Amino acid sequence: MYRSFASQSTSYSLPRAIGRAIRCPSHPPTDTTDKQEEQRAFLFYVNMASMITKSSHLRCILTRTGKYLAVTWTKTSFGSERSYASKTDGESRIPKIYTKTGDKGFSSTYTGERRPKEDRVFEALGTTDELSSAIGLAREFCIDKGHSFTDQLDKIQCVLQDVGSNIATPQSSARESHIKKTKFSSQPVADLERWIDEFTEKLPPLTSFILPSGGKSSAALHIARTVCRRAERSVSPIVRSGEADPDVAKYLNRLSDYLFTVARYTAMKEGNEETIYKRPE
Repeated sequence: MYRSFASQSTSYSLPRAIGRAIRCPSHPPTDTTDKQEEQRAFLFYVNMASMITKSSHLRCILTRTGKYLAVTWTKTSFGSERSYASKTDGESRIPKIYTKTGDKGFSSTYTGERRPKEDRVFEALGTTDELSSAIGLAREFCIDKGHSFTDQLDKIQCVLQDVGSNIATPQSSARESHIKKTKFSSQPVADLERWIDEFTEKLPPLTSFILPSGGKSSAALHIARTVCRRAERSVSPIVRSGEADPDVAKYLNRLSDYLFTVARYTAMKEGNEETIYKRPE
């Protein structure tokens, strides 16, 4: 099952980086020795901390012991000061976000393959990243309106990191250790179906085609839904070729249904009218 961010303090050791697609801390501890991977992982956790602190007030603490870099999430009081530092051999250093390894138009999969950046694997990874960003924007609108389901959006964004991990691990070149670390569970699919059913019970029956509308929160969720459909289209050929887990495609399919349903629910809760499709005269 995917890892959600609990209120209790939890420590994880960093998984090895998957090129630019670094996963949420939901995998077993792994020895990290490559400096560039450490730097990318550090920046990822800083960005993740900044993303989730608004609603849950968590602090991301990174510590290095020998050759391990660990991340700890702890609760903080609202408005408390947060600082992040990377330590190497007792000295502070600022990690660089650029590695120059992709300057010739190639990037690496988790299995170590060097492929052109336009490869369908990286296309799918980029679209999945775009989807997470669209959901992040919609989430901010929903938080401003006080919606209670934003914790679901948090979990979805973390699951999308696991989706990326699986996509970035082509089965044809993966070792057993790769497959074990990036295997995608069917549990997130079941969670989406349960959430969809719960929201649907609270909504009036859908009797007409609706257009993306219903206020900023709802419209932003509709944008995320359309990006999700594109992500599903980009992942489908990878799954059909046996290079990614079939549950990844199932998850994206259910996610677009979830985003549609929660967009309607958001409009209803905010008292906004959805635009009904009418055939032009």
